[in-house]
Amino acid sequence: MRLGIIGAGAVAGFHAQGAADLDGLELSAVCDLREEVATAVAAPWGAAVFTDYQAMLEAGVVDAVVINTPHSLHKDMVLAAAAHGVHVLVEKPMATTMADCLLMEQACADADVVMVVGMIQHFMAEKLAAQAALASGELGRVLMIHDYRSTDYRPGTRPAWFFDKDISGGGALINIGAHCLDRSLWVGGAPAVRIAASTLHRFGAPVETDGVMELTLANGVEVRIAIVSDTPEHIDEMLVVCELGTVTVDPRKGTFMEVDGVRTQLHASASHDIQNAFTAQLADFVAAVGGAAPSVSGDHAKHVVELVLAAYTAAELGEPVRLDAAGSLVNQA
Repeated sequence: MRLGIIGAGAVAGFHAQGAADLDGLELSAVCDLREEVATAVAAPWGAAVFTDYQAMLEAGVVDAVVINTPHSLHKDMVLAAAAHGVHVLVEKPMATTMADCLLMEQACADADVVMVVGMIQHFMAEKLAAQAALASGELGRVLMIHDYRSTDYRPGTRPAWFFDKDISGGGALINIGAHCLDRSLWVGGAPAVRIAASTLHRFGAPVETDGVMELTLANGVEVRIAIVSDTPEHIDEMLVVCELGTVTVDPRKGTFMEVDGVRTQLHASASHDIQNAFTAQLADFVAAVGGAAPSVSGDHAKHVVELVLAAYTAAELGEPVRLDAAGSLVNQA
């Protein structure tokens, strides 16, 4: 299968290496508005370089694409790929509106092409180790999750589009918070039925730089997510509280379980964990193109977008909002 990458920044290199590592997959084209950036990703693999994604699709050199571009651009690019019969792995967040998510799904269904949303947390070794421990039953039911991540939303620390709400859809919540929502819902085992949120706008940034989200899942699990900019040390930790013990998950330190005072290391983090996760995600996408069910469903990916938007509503109102059993916003709580 010939793979193209649209958007050569950020994690494009991981996708390119993943394509090289998998049998039956060839990186055939890379597209970016900046030719030199596309060339840097394409050159090691002899892939063609484009600066116009429409031209790449029209050239007939790809069977599937990874869309790794600013959030609000996902919809038009997915629709264009579908129109050319090209399968799509689109990075999270799926889109910036629910209407766009539905248009993307419908276009791919009508064109009989596969669309998978890239939710990398589901392939990270430390998260998989935690899920295996939870599935074993040794810890009992999940009761509460605390997810804490640092980031940096000071203007000048990242590309300008991150600070343009029309392009990004928002700030720290839609970008970093989407990861936290994804993994917390996955570990918690149910969609959310209630969400409260608050945001901060620091450093003169036009989008939120920090935020807190508090969720109740349909199975009663309580989730608290905090995203904070410009902390003294990088933080990326989940704490999962269960009936019989606790689990901590940190991609830098590993995964640890404590039951009745006894601490066990479930995973020791390694430098190759991130690349392995992107390669596994790409393998999952290839399998989905072949007819298998993807590890992350479209409904889950849409629910993450829905919750980010609900969090913005709750923050603006200053009070929680409620969602129905399917995870759709119904009214104020």
